[in-house]
Amino acid sequence: MVEQEKDSKEIQDAKIFALLSYLGILCLVPLLFKKDNKFALFHGKQGLVIFLGEVAATIVNIIPILGQIICVIAMLVFGILSLVGIIKSLMGEYWKIPIVSDIAEKIKI
Repeated sequence: MVEQEKDSKEIQDAKIFALLSYLGILCLVPLLFKKDNKFALFHGKQGLVIFLGEVAATIVNIIPILGQIICVIAMLVFGILSLVGIIKSLMGEYWKIPIVSDIAEKIKI
């Protein structure tokens, strides 16, 4: 029971930082300032992977027509994932985003 209360307090303390994780470059805020909070770090790493995906999609946008189509689709997908991530983080849930969480777990901070 004590462990569960500790986890609950940890989640409550980090909800705002977890939310920031899914707002572009602001994903760096929890990674830099809440390293000791596993909830903020979990969402921060996933947010970082999404942000890097957005940057890659923007670079692909340089390619005429096909690159622009890929960029639009990627931005739509990343936007939806970010929105769901924000909702899940505000609900205090650990949500493993398919594919993204696998990459995020490999990040060592």
